Amino acid sequence: MTPAALRKTCLGFPGAREEFPFGEETSVFKVAGKMFALSALGARPLRVSVKCDPDLAIQLRLDHAAITAGYHLNKKHWNTVVLDGSVPDQLVREMIEDSYDLVVAGLSRRQQEKLKWVALSQES
Repeated sequence: MTPAALRKTCLGFPGAREEFPFGEETSVFKVAGKMFALSALGARPLRVSVKCDPDLAIQLRLDHAAITAGYHLNKKHWNTVVLDGSVPDQLVREMIEDSYDLVVAGLSRRQQEKLKWVALSQES
């Protein structure tokens, strides 16, 4: 995944914004003011940190050497993925979407409705 594709994926969700609270080299992707992804898009190798369900976070780390506990983040709830091609782009996209969904699930119902977000448990 390229830096441009990573940015496009992160900004493709309703209400997603890119901010730079840690300096111009670090993109922080937020929804409703809450972070769901973090990446230094100019870094080599390219990495992205995403929020993750704690049990799934552990399993992903066991399954993929390029996925580690979140760098400078809560290691229980965040994973950092080295985008070196060893983790399929589709899985990276799913991890970003899951991170976005985890953040939005924690928002008020009013904020969720404004984003037109539907919890998976409400679909059918």
